[in-house]
Amino acid sequence: MTESSTERPDTTHFGYREVPAEEKTALVGGVFSSVAARYDVMNDLMSLGIHRLWKRDFIANSGIRLGDQLLDLAGGTGDIARAASRRVGARGRVLLTDINEDMLRIGRARCEDEGMISNIDFALVNAEQLPFPDRSFNAVTIAFGLRNVTDQAAALAEMKRVLKPGGRALILEFSRVRIETLQKAYDRYSFSVLPLLGRLVADDADSYRYLAESIRRHPPQEELADMMQDAGLEQVRFRDLTGGIVAIHSGLRA
Repeated sequence: MTESSTERPDTTHFGYREVPAEEKTALVGGVFSSVAARYDVMNDLMSLGIHRLWKRDFIANSGIRLGDQLLDLAGGTGDIARAASRRVGARGRVLLTDINEDMLRIGRARCEDEGMISNIDFALVNAEQLPFPDRSFNAVTIAFGLRNVTDQAAALAEMKRVLKPGGRALILEFSRVRIETLQKAYDRYSFSVLPLLGRLVADDADSYRYLAESIRRHPPQEELADMMQDAGLEQVRFRDLTGGIVAIHSGLRA
């Protein structure tokens, strides 16, 4: 990293627990190693398949074009990378990255199974310390991964650093529900049904309880937009989906 740096916090949240910052990466890693094998099945069950529509919207309105160089952070099982690879085409490249080896291995296998590796590369990467030169990518995406990053301000600064001028940072993440009646139902579902599904399908209620808690600790829409601006991104915008259950944020590097 050459353009900017941030000071890592001493403590941070892991769900509703406060933990030393240096421990969170390993704790989150344990969660995703535990759920990796059942991650796609659980996403379909937890969201009733709606996560696929959210991701489709995310890519369809991303501005990603033929020939673009795209970095996908916390790319997991590769849904975003595979969709983006179709948009960048043979002249473009998608770099699918994750900090978790188990998730990245499954993501690579999914891409290989669908015959989509001609323009997709893979790398084990920490979003807070990207091993890429300044101004390397036309777009950087992160979908449902930012809330698990220990130092989100550092990750946002890194996203901006590696963007080419005019490049876009694109974030799809759970956010603050705007409708009170929906919020109450969503809370009941998150803290009762999700852990039960985790126990029955993945034999891991605790990991899914953490994932529900991590959503509540993630900055709401306006706060995340302010953080993106603080990281140096411009023309920051966000758009709610499904009443604010998730939101799409975008910002440009000037």
